[in-house]
Amino acid sequence: MLRLLYRSLFVLVPVLLIGSARADEAITNRGKAIFAKQCAKCHGKTGQGVPKRYEKPLSGNVSLRQLEELIADTMPEDNPDACIGADAKVVARYIHEAFYGKSAELPRIRLARLTGNQLRHSVADLYGRFMNLAKYTDQGGIHGEYYDANRPRKDKRKIERVDASINFDFQDKGPSQGEYADTGIKANEFAIQWSGGLKVDVTGTYEIIVRCSCSFVFDLGNFSRRFIDNHVQSGDKTEFRRSIVLTAGRVYPFRLMMYQRKRKTKQPPAWINVSWVPPHGTEQIIPKRNFRSNFNPPAFSLQTKLPPDDRSYGYERGIAVDRQWDDSTTAAAIEFAQIAIDELWPRFRQMNKGPNDNRQQLRRFLEEITVTAFRGPIDDVMRNLYVNGPIQACEDDADAIKRSVLMTLKSPRFLYPLLDHDRSPSQKVANRLALTLYDSLPAQQWLRGQARENHFDRESRIRVAATRMVADYRTRGKTREMLYAWLNLSHFDEITKDAERFPDFDKQLVGDMRASLDAFLDDVVWSDASDFRQLMTADWAYTNERLQKFYGAAWKPIDSTQGLQKTGKLPHRRGLLAHPYLMTGLAYADSTSPIHRGVFVIRYLLGRTLRPPQEAFTPLSPKLHPDLTTRERISLQTSPKSCQVCHTKINALGFTLENFDAVGRYRVKEKGRAVNTLGGYTDRSGKRTKIEGPDALSSYLATSDDAHRAFVERAFQHFVKQPPSAYGSDTLDKLIKKFKDQQFNIRNLIVDIAVVAASGPIENK
Repeated sequence: MLRLLYRSLFVLVPVLLIGSARADEAITNRGKAIFAKQCAKCHGKTGQGVPKRYEKPLSGNVSLRQLEELIADTMPEDNPDACIGADAKVVARYIHEAFYGKSAELPRIRLARLTGNQLRHSVADLYGRFMNLAKYTDQGGIHGEYYDANRPRKDKRKIERVDASINFDFQDKGPSQGEYADTGIKANEFAIQWSGGLKVDVTGTYEIIVRCSCSFVFDLGNFSRRFIDNHVQSGDKTEFRRSIVLTAGRVYPFRLMMYQRKRKTKQPPAWINVSWVPPHGTEQIIPKRNFRSNFNPPAFSLQTKLPPDDRSYGYERGIAVDRQWDDSTTAAAIEFAQIAIDELWPRFRQMNKGPNDNRQQLRRFLEEITVTAFRGPIDDVMRNLYVNGPIQACEDDADAIKRSVLMTLKSPRFLYPLLDHDRSPSQKVANRLALTLYDSLPAQQWLRGQARENHFDRESRIRVAATRMVADYRTRGKTREMLYAWLNLSHFDEITKDAERFPDFDKQLVGDMRASLDAFLDDVVWSDASDFRQLMTADWAYTNERLQKFYGAAWKPIDSTQGLQKTGKLPHRRGLLAHPYLMTGLAYADSTSPIHRGVFVIRYLLGRTLRPPQEAFTPLSPKLHPDLTTRERISLQTSPKSCQVCHTKINALGFTLENFDAVGRYRVKEKGRAVNTLGGYTDRSGKRTKIEGPDALSSYLATSDDAHRAFVERAFQHFVKQPPSAYGSDTLDKLIKKFKDQQFNIRNLIVDIAVVAASGPIENK
């Protein structure tokens, strides 16, 4: 009997499997037919998009269930009732498998030129190859030396200390005041030298302002490079301004020498302050956190204006090659050639005093530039083209340098960093580590040496190198930029508020809020734990006296003279979503914006895609509905069925943050009624979670699989400039699992990403 049963099952199972396969094929074919008939006219036959209809390709991360609901409710747009019920289910299944699921074609690593940021860092490190590169330290402040003489003299140095900033009013007493009263520096004749480094966090144009009643000279970038010269004071002028482009993740040598000279006429009071206006910021005294008191080698910052890079995929990509890009790279090459003539070539001759037969020193110098720029050794053909040829063609050394550098920096070998298939495996690893973590080329001696010695022959060695490279100004700068992209801060234009409703809100407060957010991000990411969850759940922030005055006693700093400091435990505030800079930026001038806040959470923190609105709309003014709360007004405005497809998701998240008003202050009532913060979220798997209030939302995001995936994917795209799936269909899943296994350590995640990028496939389209 049992034998007969087994025989029956043996025959029946294949029949069932065949039947199931045929049924699946029938469903797929039916869904494909519906797609071709009703969807392809807007989305294209292969989901590639159609100009002037729906231009974006079909891709993303919606669940099958959500896709079914979307199609049943809204598609086709001209007749939503034409595809409902079973038809909506089968076409949703076909679309999900063909365009959204793992069965869809995986992207490949795309050949790309250097982005603007990568070009800036690459020429900066090409310069640093001859001048050395700054070593990381977290010790802020600027080194000050005070002399009892009208110029710096070692035997007359009376005070040596680290100053938090340069902001002093010595009046008519000189530096010998307070604890330094017995140092004996004469009030009518003294000199001060401040030296160290200027650390830059954001790439862009900085206006640097020196206000001083005395003579001074100011060097920046190189102590032989005069930035502002007021050695001979003219008239009553006391304010000096100059702008310069500086690059994030760099430290620029800084030296300012101030002279109080004895006068026959009445001696004016001595005072000085040094401030700056950062990109998109307001003027502020350069703070301690942006100074470094140790010695820093000369540094170069490219001043050439570069065109913006493509960001259509959510991260910078070097894909546009046009006249504007060509002209700007030529200008950059000419600018670098001049600095090579003025500073690098004299330095090279000073450090290499051997024989110079047949201009041998110049040949070595130009070969070193070419080898570094091309990220690996050059052969005889390239040596003749980029080194010997320019020297033979030009009798003047400067002309030879200019010609060689221009040819080198315009070469595809420099501009396209992935064109290195002829390099050794170790050299390619070094190239990708530098590109991933520094946005640059390998210039450090240790990294170049390990590449030459074929050191990177196993993953463990690559990981050690990546870990070492994470502890670098450049990686920290790139990490800060990644966090800005994750939080979409580039879309925060100048933040202004209604002066009648918020009379104490001004540009200085906005600057302090931004600095507070930066300090919070740095504290979490570079702490020992480097725990992503702390970004969402930390119950503290950074504050100063101005923030405390605006946001209340809980924001009181421990010592108002010490700049930004941690608060104690803040009531009603947890993590980034409670930070006033974010809540203020995601609001209107006179009211909150649950839509902006909801879109931010779902698109950036949860990594979900949203359809663009079918048509632009003007928000309903609160003045037109004075009796409605913000929640009621937004619900009214987004009540049409065509809006609800997206706004059921957006509003449900934005409403949870309604406890924070338009300037990020906590509130429990609006218009005399209790604020309703009830909302929720449906994750990729279709699970619905009820969320009420900002604390609940922050807790949810700290543990949400969707939030973890969004953060890891954003980090990978930012550092590698390629999609994770180009390195394997399971690359993102593996990185997420490691991220969780390592207690959500952000620094370890960056290392893991660099290892994948350095070890991964190198084939290009």
